[in-house]
Amino acid sequence: MRETERGTRNEEAATARVGTEPEARASSSSVLGPRPASPHPGTVHSEKFSFWYGPKQALHDITLTMPARSITALIGPSGCGKSTFLRSINRLNALIIGARAEGRIRLDEEDIYAPGTDVVALRQRVGMVFQRWNPFPKSIYDNVAYGPRINDSPSRAALDEIVETSLRRAALWDEVKDRLRQSALRLSGGQQQRLCIARALANEPEVLLLDEPASALDPIATQRIEELLYELKQELTVVIVTHNLQQAARVSDYTAFFYLGRLVEADATNQIFTNPREDQTDAYITGRFG
Repeated sequence: MRETERGTRNEEAATARVGTEPEARASSSSVLGPRPASPHPGTVHSEKFSFWYGPKQALHDITLTMPARSITALIGPSGCGKSTFLRSINRLNALIIGARAEGRIRLDEEDIYAPGTDVVALRQRVGMVFQRWNPFPKSIYDNVAYGPRINDSPSRAALDEIVETSLRRAALWDEVKDRLRQSALRLSGGQQQRLCIARALANEPEVLLLDEPASALDPIATQRIEELLYELKQELTVVIVTHNLQQAARVSDYTAFFYLGRLVEADATNQIFTNPREDQTDAYITGRFG
């Protein structure tokens, strides 16, 4: 479901303020490679994770590992649960009245649904970028500085460094360095989306979640976003929802196919697109449904 502009802006503020129907399966599970023996933080692992919007169950027993320092693409037709799962990784769905979850999602070895979890700290570690770019009605500088100001109250010099570093990581600094005090709303759509990425990066996350970040962009802007994701995966874990199968094949290391709230198959992207194990995956990849 497409969020309203106000709803999306509230969720953006929450993330910055970190502060043919198949037979039902008993469990949908796949592990993308071994559990990490990696010095890098940012491995996300769900274990029999289910989710409900009121009485409607949206996810069924999802077990999936998204390794650190990689890009995992979540694919599937509309309404299959991939965005619900993505938003569950930093508990944005907790903002929805009547929503509830069962099972576990771990960030490294920490259960993010455990009682007493600091959700503000979680959203600092797990950044989110939405389908429709939605910068705050502030200057470019203030958009990027928003989270650090609230979370850490850095000095002006430190904040200047954070803003420049974040904009450089988002491949936007050279385009905006001479107009940081101008309204972010004057940027192009592609620039605004990269600004939203910079705003997320300013909190130094370990994981970056992106919900169809290029679906409304032109091909040139889309290419810039994809190149940026390739660079960012050297530093952090990226999980992306996309309806664009070609994009998933281009940018991701691993791909997970969702259908009707269940995880059908997950594997290395090359394996999914060339030799999937499940007939249903093959049918979706080859365009026979979806």
